[in-house]
Amino acid sequence: MAERNRRTVRDLRRGNRARVLQRLYFEGPLSRQELGPATGLSSGSISNVVAELVAEGVLEEAGVVDSDGGRPRTLLRVTPSGGLLIGIDIGETRVRVELFDLSLTELARTERLLAQHNYDVDRVVSHVSLGVADVLRDAGVDAAGLLGIGIGVPGIIEQDARDGAIVHGQTIGWTAVPFEKLLRDAIELPREIPLFIDNGAKTLGQAEMWFGGGRGAREAAVALIGSGVGACVVHAATREESASNSALEWGHTTVRIRGRRCRCGSLGCLEAYAGAEALRERWQEAGGPLPAGADDETALATLLTAAFPGPHGPDPDPVALSLLDDTAEYLGAAVADLINLFRPERILLGGWAGLLIGPHLLPEVRRYAGEYALDHAAARTTIELGRLGPDAVTVGAATLPLADFLARGGSRPPAAGGGDPAGAERVGAGRRWSPAPAATEGAPG
Repeated sequence: MAERNRRTVRDLRRGNRARVLQRLYFEGPLSRQELGPATGLSSGSISNVVAELVAEGVLEEAGVVDSDGGRPRTLLRVTPSGGLLIGIDIGETRVRVELFDLSLTELARTERLLAQHNYDVDRVVSHVSLGVADVLRDAGVDAAGLLGIGIGVPGIIEQDARDGAIVHGQTIGWTAVPFEKLLRDAIELPREIPLFIDNGAKTLGQAEMWFGGGRGAREAAVALIGSGVGACVVHAATREESASNSALEWGHTTVRIRGRRCRCGSLGCLEAYAGAEALRERWQEAGGPLPAGADDETALATLLTAAFPGPHGPDPDPVALSLLDDTAEYLGAAVADLINLFRPERILLGGWAGLLIGPHLLPEVRRYAGEYALDHAAARTTIELGRLGPDAVTVGAATLPLADFLARGGSRPPAAGGGDPAGAERVGAGRRWSPAPAATEGAPG
């Protein structure tokens, strides 16, 4: 019974710390007086929690504000320098590694290109290991300050009791890759620093829901359009309740019966028409001029320039315009599927390729989505571009260890064999407190 009571007190303490931290992180700076009604905690509990977190360097004062006839109130915020986070985007064209402080201000970054269609696992692991070492060195910081490393990867993620995160990335040739174990063996970091490996579209969705175009929505779908196509769907996501996750392979839904062969092996997938790799191939097949050896990014830029040359350029290429109009219809029909199936308040188009084609195709995507979707469902859905830019996957990846830190109530991961001052066991790799995450598979690069 005594042990049971100790666990209860420990959990209550952790929960109180987490509520204060989460509120300050997303809505701060706030005063102690404002934290009471915002968290539902008593003034005594607020004082105790704040005193602990300030003493540990997790919170700091952020100025004062006048009160109505009383003493000025001290504002509090989460200390930006209170910890370090690494976010990694393992895309299909490059591996991007970024180091952030707790405010998600970038401190250092590095990128390593992947040869076209060369997703050799050992090479990717090496890029990640070297990238982590590079950003720590470039920022001049100690790895001991890391709260964790978040990694977004293409494919389906499963958890194994022995090896951790297992990646099934059919479109990049990964079959049951024990990715977490391989990274653990390669990255020279203390073993207690947690790794959080999740689908890349899911990390994009979390970033957009926390800080971008999804803020305030209770139901949203976020698309990641890169070399391939992925998506995530979020239901009932608030900071007070966990999201209901719906996993889907949106890029491999059929948009044309007996259509083009997708790299997954099926026919007529959305990815075979709307991904940057497919757009490059379709443009080449239509006779569109491309530089020798053009990669997906160069090819997409060339296609867009041909279709939309600007006021002082040549006439628009009718073949390029026709190809992109077809792409808008495929995307619109697939967006309509999201609307009919999930009825989200918002749909956001993101990813590096989505952000390139979106400004040109968004009006037509909306029009086609309206034609293919049910009227009532479409009327309550807005379709927009993502707001966080092409780096949103790395930002989202960094939110994985950040969310774990907040859920712990600001306690660091326990040292191997050691205790946790707030009594918070590690949230396992790929799992986290979730004010607005999403679930998906098949994220592109």
